[in-house]
Amino acid sequence: MKDIFNRTVVVAALGYFVDMFDITLFGVVRVASLQSIGITDPAQILEKGVLLYNLQMIGMLLGGIVWGILGDKRGRLSVLYGSILLYSLANLGNAFVTDLTSYAVLRFIAGVGLAGELGAAITLVSETMSKEKRGYGTTVVATLGLCGSVAAALVGKYMSWQTAYFVGGGLGLLLLVSRIRVFESGMFEGLKTSSHARMGDVRLLLSGARPWRYLACILAGVPIYFITSILMTFAPEITAGLGVQGTVTAADALLYGSIGLALGDLATGVLSQKLRSRKKAVALALSTAALLMMIYVSLDGMSMTTFHLLCFGLGLCAGYWAVLVTMAAEQFGTNIRSTVATTVPNFVRGSAVLITISFSTLKGPFGVVNAGLIVGAAVFTLALTALYFMRETYGRELNYLEGVDEDSSTEASSEPLLAVKPSNVSTTG
Repeated sequence: MKDIFNRTVVVAALGYFVDMFDITLFGVVRVASLQSIGITDPAQILEKGVLLYNLQMIGMLLGGIVWGILGDKRGRLSVLYGSILLYSLANLGNAFVTDLTSYAVLRFIAGVGLAGELGAAITLVSETMSKEKRGYGTTVVATLGLCGSVAAALVGKYMSWQTAYFVGGGLGLLLLVSRIRVFESGMFEGLKTSSHARMGDVRLLLSGARPWRYLACILAGVPIYFITSILMTFAPEITAGLGVQGTVTAADALLYGSIGLALGDLATGVLSQKLRSRKKAVALALSTAALLMMIYVSLDGMSMTTFHLLCFGLGLCAGYWAVLVTMAAEQFGTNIRSTVATTVPNFVRGSAVLITISFSTLKGPFGVVNAGLIVGAAVFTLALTALYFMRETYGRELNYLEGVDEDSSTEASSEPLLAVKPSNVSTTG
């Protein structure tokens, strides 16, 4: 157990905890914060909420590209700590907003910061653990991170929205000043000695079969953000016509869904290790989530208990985040691994922009419930198709470079980077 819960894993997990706290927090305090700055009309709250959410996601899209390339050019640690600093400061700034414009700017900046942490964390953990154990390490990162979503749901529900943003920003800065030190990945250090390595060159993703591998990683994760951004964040609007026996709030939907996400990441990560297959574990999660979505939009007059159980179940099935990002990291060589592992989750997150736009466009002619069903059917179909064509990566050696040819990677057996062992970690002061 000690090799799984090393300081690299702990620091990465705590950083992701704060990352997910901030991502979830906006959904929880959306209504209260907008009302506080003078937006009280329900239709405007929905419209402006979608706008702010989309700006955050656009920031994550752009930030994912920048942080990913920096991770391959300057190192995984610089991205890990730099991203935590940026989104923590933006979080603190959110507590002081008094108008929509400043709120929008800060959500965009927060999105840029939030884009870097997970990819750097998963890359660093994957490269510093053995191929047999790295699945457990990345599962710990994601599971503890998603506990941040649970914490955000609780803090946002029981504290003022300003205090909630203070808590998020403060947690990130506290992690940075705690002075827990982690060494850089040995694989990356070996990469820097290679004269022919194309470090962080995104053009490598545009040749041969790599674009399709890359796109498949993204499509396989889109249902996660359909569930969180539509079925949970906009649960009050979706369930308005379903006759739910009680008052549905986004805070409660996100709370029960986040508990499910945290437990689901743990369960799916362990299952992928036991099955010795990433693909089988994700396929099971996706299939079950699609079934629960159908139940969610078809149960008229459901009780609050049933609704909360559905949110929990959807979160449980959507909890394959750790396995997905681990698969993405394992699909590509060390010279572009950070770029892939950072951009894939952020393009998945950024897909929420297309999802919410599609949902908003379709709800006019088809109604809110049918709009959610149509969008959901599309994203689940694409995800399962993409997963089918992805290659299995469980137990794959990662110490290799992506080649310059059109069709293949330069595997470790022919182009080893360096005979490296997993990096040690230490703490200072």
